[in-house]
Amino acid sequence: MIRTIIIDDEADGRDAIRITLEKYLPDLTITGIFGDPEEGLNAIRKSPPDLLFLDIQMPRMSGFDLLNALMPFSFEVIFVTAFDQYAIKAIRFSALDYLLKPLDIDELRGAIDRARERLCARDSGIQYQAILHNARQRGSRIERLAVPTGEGIEFFNTADIIYCEADGSYTTLHLCNGPTTLVSRNLKDFENLLGDSGFSRVHHSFLININHVQKYVKGEGGYVVMTGDHHVDISRRRKEDFLRLLDKV
Repeated sequence: MIRTIIIDDEADGRDAIRITLEKYLPDLTITGIFGDPEEGLNAIRKSPPDLLFLDIQMPRMSGFDLLNALMPFSFEVIFVTAFDQYAIKAIRFSALDYLLKPLDIDELRGAIDRARERLCARDSGIQYQAILHNARQRGSRIERLAVPTGEGIEFFNTADIIYCEADGSYTTLHLCNGPTTLVSRNLKDFENLLGDSGFSRVHHSFLININHVQKYVKGEGGYVVMTGDHHVDISRRRKEDFLRLLDKV
């Protein structure tokens, strides 16, 4: 049996999760349901669950604040949100699960199956540390990016990233100082998280730091010369968006 706690400040949200779990997933035992995140926090400290359904946007204490107060922890989390674009980007980047309200049963089953796998492996603690670091920068440009890796967490100053290059389902980071670094996140993940922090997707293979552009050379799409004399192609269909962004620098 998987001991489960639900924390959501909205009664409808709590009821929707409870009813769905009781109807479709009887092997999940609900040990607590809380509308007040502080009450939920105290309950988890007394008796940690295996799985936590956690609303992100709550008064006085967000879901991320609650997890920060519990670090380190060994239970799994499925985030629940009505819609929070920044939080969703951070969750996706750390390869964790979230559910949008109203709940979809197939998405719920998929999220629980992945949570079961992580519970067996007991190796997701690093992912939660990374998401909490990245989520703390909500509403501002990301200055220091936490990337979960097979060995732990690697931190990158975004100002030191010249550009990101797609490499299948991986991404190569080209840095000001030091060798290139290959990380197990695709380029779209980096675009989603860094798109408001001065990075521009200029090609299906390249996401560039606009502050490292040294020169733009015209052409059908053209190309840019980046810090370190890196030449990066601009695709024709992304050229106008890139030039508009360049005008703002």
